[in-house]
Amino acid sequence: MRDASTTPFWLDRPRPAEAAPLGGAIEADLAIVGGGFTGLWAAVLAKRERPEREVVLLEAETAGWGASGRNGGFVDASLTHGLANGASRFAAELDALEAAGRANLAELKADLERHRIDAAWEEPGLLSVATQPHELTDLHEEVALLRRFGWDADVLDRDAARAEVASPTYLGAVRQRTGVGLVDPGALALGLRRAALALGVGIHERTPVTRAAPGALTTPGGSVRARRVLLATGAYPPLTRAIRRLVAPVYDYVLVTEPLTAAQRADLSWERRQGIADRGNQFHYYRLTPDGRVLFGGYDAIYHFGNRVSPRLDRRPESFALLYDHLLATFPALEGIAVTHAWGGPIDTCSRFCVTFGRALGGSAVFAVGYTGLGVAASRFGARTALDLLDGADTDRTRLKLVRSRPLPFPPEPARWAVIQATRRALARADEHGGRRGPWLRLLDRLGLGFDT
Repeated sequence: MRDASTTPFWLDRPRPAEAAPLGGAIEADLAIVGGGFTGLWAAVLAKRERPEREVVLLEAETAGWGASGRNGGFVDASLTHGLANGASRFAAELDALEAAGRANLAELKADLERHRIDAAWEEPGLLSVATQPHELTDLHEEVALLRRFGWDADVLDRDAARAEVASPTYLGAVRQRTGVGLVDPGALALGLRRAALALGVGIHERTPVTRAAPGALTTPGGSVRARRVLLATGAYPPLTRAIRRLVAPVYDYVLVTEPLTAAQRADLSWERRQGIADRGNQFHYYRLTPDGRVLFGGYDAIYHFGNRVSPRLDRRPESFALLYDHLLATFPALEGIAVTHAWGGPIDTCSRFCVTFGRALGGSAVFAVGYTGLGVAASRFGARTALDLLDGADTDRTRLKLVRSRPLPFPPEPARWAVIQATRRALARADEHGGRRGPWLRLLDRLGLGFDT
């Protein structure tokens, strides 16, 4: 890994010329802060639906540079970070949430066609693999829940799981064939950027917002006066106390290998190219890239005191080494394979693990944050719903409890750091002791926090 690039694999490609930083004072009907998926989808949808609306997007780096360009490219119709999480938190409206998620996924695919975005879309299905005996206990229950909402899923025993993908660690799996997919997230971000520019959105990159006030945003080189503001900052430093209370940036790390040889592909039997995740509390996610490499990420989830976010934290050699060991344990046939890319980045985590909305800046701004790592598709729903809220529209989306309610906030420091570290240790102990949730996790369950991943 000594020669591995720290640039995320998805962003290590020819990129268009950067949009000019904002210079001077401008006015807009809608100002969007953040050029990740939420901000880009909001820009495209807002301008497409009302072409006369003046829309400006401000991005501190370049479009897609944050979590939107650093993730594994897993797409899931669920808006609640999985059906199980939705069932535990939004049981009364789970039918409506699943219908909204299904519609959102269909509209996302249609938008890729409409805007001619080649995001390397695939629908090979997802394997959720058990690698410890206690992880086998709820496979049938999960499949029953998926089938209840119309998704094609079944349980695989050890031999059937290993026939799908050859790993000596697999003891069984849930195989989901519908409602999930894979994309190249970097290509998706750049495609949305191109679509937004074509629609007339004013994009300014290298333009961090240094101050936000009702109807006004200040940047190093200028300012924006806007009647409506969408805050889509994700895990990066929030501009309002409301977001700071609800979101904690947790660092995730990823490796990408050199392309597999034909012999290595044959050894793995990974012919269907399924996305894969294991079922531990500290879990891995992995997949084949379009050009036949293995992307392998997850497990470590590192929080730095004071919500600290810095480019220096994107590289963590001990996490990369651990991931490499886990990769070889999963696929011993890859012994000696080179790693070409190794990177990290912060995920915007909230205590309910899925998007949360709210108002700020005297009511002139709406935020959509907290996706907790499964936001590739849900971010489009987040953008669409945030636009409804900004316009004061009464829609099926804005009436959802998911939209109207807030997760429990994280405590201020130093309690925030202590709580997160205690939870990480407790989750690791649960993995080591047959899934048994100790006193700390049981307390969190009673408080409604339900940390289970």
